[in-house]
Amino acid sequence: MNSSDGGAADAGDTPRATPDTARPQSGPRATYPEHSETARGRRRWFVALSILVVVAGVALAVIGYSKFSTADVTGEATGYEILDDSTVAVQFTVERSDPSRPAACVVRGRSRDGGETGRREILIPADSAERIGVRTEITTSKPPVIGEVFGCTLDVPAYLKPADQ
Repeated sequence: MNSSDGGAADAGDTPRATPDTARPQSGPRATYPEHSETARGRRRWFVALSILVVVAGVALAVIGYSKFSTADVTGEATGYEILDDSTVAVQFTVERSDPSRPAACVVRGRSRDGGETGRREILIPADSAERIGVRTEITTSKPPVIGEVFGCTLDVPAYLKPADQ
């Protein structure tokens, strides 16, 4: 035997059975332990990690649902009319879960290449009706081909609010 396989360096040398020499210090036996982790230990790690992944997935689902569930306010274009080479009129409906709160909607005009060529923010004042129809005109920098609602929010910017608020 030689020292590379955990044996004695010289045939005449007999290793003493001490805690330091009970396990080889070098060679394949030192590199690859004889007793690896038991199947029970591996199963516990697998179960623990699986539970962690499921909990993380449920947490992400709850966060995603609360963030992207039904909006408090929505705007939907019901029609548009090209008035001239630089103006489009957009008619749209706004639906709010709480009509006593004002809303702001962004409507835009788009050109033939799909680019946004005009934009306008509209204040939708508080009302008693949950659903309200609105019509507005947008001035564009290129000839418009469509008018649409970009989005609506209940977070009305200060510059859109009336002076008495």
